[in-house]
Amino acid sequence: MSTTRKSYPSDVTDEEWEFLLPYLTLMREDAPQRDYRLRDLFDAMRYVVKTGCQWRYLPHDFPPWSAVYQQARRWLAARVFEDAAHDLREMIRLAVERGPHPTAVIMDGRTLQSTPESGGRAGFDGHKKKQGSKVHVAVDTLGHLLTLVATPANEQERAQVATLAHNVQEVCGQSVQIAFVDQGYTGEDAAEAAKQRGIRLEVVKHSEAKRGFVLLPRRWVVERTFGWLGRFRRLARDYERLAKTLEGWHWVAALTLFLQNYP
Repeated sequence: MSTTRKSYPSDVTDEEWEFLLPYLTLMREDAPQRDYRLRDLFDAMRYVVKTGCQWRYLPHDFPPWSAVYQQARRWLAARVFEDAAHDLREMIRLAVERGPHPTAVIMDGRTLQSTPESGGRAGFDGHKKKQGSKVHVAVDTLGHLLTLVATPANEQERAQVATLAHNVQEVCGQSVQIAFVDQGYTGEDAAEAAKQRGIRLEVVKHSEAKRGFVLLPRRWVVERTFGWLGRFRRLARDYERLAKTLEGWHWVAALTLFLQNYP
């Protein structure tokens, strides 16, 4: 079992690892099946998400790519990154004197260009003129990721309201009362889907003709979150064969961002 290796900027700190270890330990550290340190496996996986490198191009001082990939798949299947992110979000909100769960959220979607790996499930986004996948998210008013779902890019935002509303109420203890959205969420069906889950949709519109980039009240928060996530090169395009894997990498990125604000 390797004990020393080169340090990378994406490596977790001792404080981060102390928080993460209970979530990532799916078997004992001394289990005979484990040939590599759990921390090295996690650092290698986060290196892939941050830099966007292919699995087989992992630096050689990490564990073998196949071991990292297998452990990453186990963690994704167990949804450990999502669980850790939700717990950490509550801690951060309490540290800034907010309630543990939000009463308001912002919903939006962004389109990712497809690649040969993801092309089989891609769709065409007529508005963005892009073939790929669309990631629909809901964040709180601090920009913390609450839920997301990946679909082909031709899926409309309003069609995902029921799923997003159900998920945010589930992770927030039914505390959400209002969701700020853009004009892609207009329509009675979307409003009714949110209403059935106790949420009122409020469409934030431009007050005048748009020229260039315009910051909209409330709506800029989710755009900033997309900007944060876009700094992880693995999320620059849809490189994954499975939509669930794409969603999982978003949770790894979100957890990394949360850890930067760890109280």
